[in-house]
Amino acid sequence: MGGQYSTLIILVVFLGLMYFLMLRPQQKQQKKHRDMMNELKKGDHVVTIGRLHGVIDEINQADKTVTLDCDGIYLVFDLRAISNVTSQAPAAVTAPVAASEAAAKEEPADDASAAAEPASEAATSEASADADDSEATK
Repeated sequence: MGGQYSTLIILVVFLGLMYFLMLRPQQKQQKKHRDMMNELKKGDHVVTIGRLHGVIDEINQADKTVTLDCDGIYLVFDLRAISNVTSQAPAAVTAPVAASEAAAKEEPADDASAAAEPASEAATSEASADADDSEATK
């Protein structure tokens, strides 16, 4: 009689360990992937399960498809084919723009001097490129 209870206890412990070591992590991974799929939007850089990299051009929730722009080639995949998102599309946020405009109003002299430096560097590089072209034609 005591042997039957010990076998039952071992079986219950084994099933509990199997749940916490195998099933629960898999469920967490599936939930993470499902959340990622729900957050997909146009402009996201993604990788498919076939390791094809592209940018999302269109998402069709009715057909469960996604159109990827792969260097000008548009390919249609099932949503399940998206393996992961490599970078999110930039979100249109107005608060940082307003903060940067306020900072630009406070220090206009620094912005003007910073803009003048790249312009003078560009003029110098153009002059040297013109000199190289004239030497090449001689």
